[in-house]
Amino acid sequence: MTVPLSRHRRPALPLRGLYAGRARSVVRRAARAHRHQWLDLLAGLVEPLCYLLVFGATIGALAGDMETEFGPMSYTAFLGPGLLASAMMSSAVADTSFKVLFRLRHSRLYDVLLATPLGPVDIALGEMGWALVRGAGYAGVFLGVLTALGEARTWWALLALPAAVLTAFAFAALGMTVTTFLRNWKDLDLISLATMPMALLSTTFFPLSAYPAALHPFVEAVPLYHAVRLLRGLCSGAPTPDLLLNAGYLALIAAVGVLVTGRRLATLLLD
Repeated sequence: MTVPLSRHRRPALPLRGLYAGRARSVVRRAARAHRHQWLDLLAGLVEPLCYLLVFGATIGALAGDMETEFGPMSYTAFLGPGLLASAMMSSAVADTSFKVLFRLRHSRLYDVLLATPLGPVDIALGEMGWALVRGAGYAGVFLGVLTALGEARTWWALLALPAAVLTAFAFAALGMTVTTFLRNWKDLDLISLATMPMALLSTTFFPLSAYPAALHPFVEAVPLYHAVRLLRGLCSGAPTPDLLLNAGYLALIAAVGVLVTGRRLATLLLD
């Protein structure tokens, strides 16, 4: 049942009107809604793990050790962080695109939530928060598999878990921001049109040196490249200080995404 909104509420509300500090309520609602859908939650982890095991056993046997900016690495060790970053992107975008569009345009769930003390930023942070919870679970399992394969036996790999969560945060914010501008279901194809090339061209499977020089500036501007580089550097055990720039890039996307999404939801739901 849709609860009508008061017409005097406007998107120009001060920040305290947009944010009530109760985003955890939205995360709890999502957790309860998914408590019997564990197979659905695990489905997003099957594909990257299959890629890791199959490509590592085939291409890895042919390629041998690879020379990277973080030192020599086996192909499995090189591929693992890239697939982890790609999985974080895919799961976060899935949680903040199709499902958010349904709640925004069809079920009108957000109209109901805004009839409570929640504000638009609470809803945005709550939806992204659930994507982070799911992403953290994926990352923990994936890193456990890499460790079991002997490809992430370094204390630096412990920092790969928060780095993976940061990646999920950045893409959840980016995905939800884009979704607030979508008009119908057909527009979701635009998101797939962006994420598929990003997964292939962000040094996930091959080092940057394998790409034509003309593509290097484009690849280095893509958010997934920064996530891959950050995770690969940490899992290698030989991180460089400039990985902080990669982390900062992702944090900036997350912060801007939260602000823009909050304002967009206010415009769409409170006007």
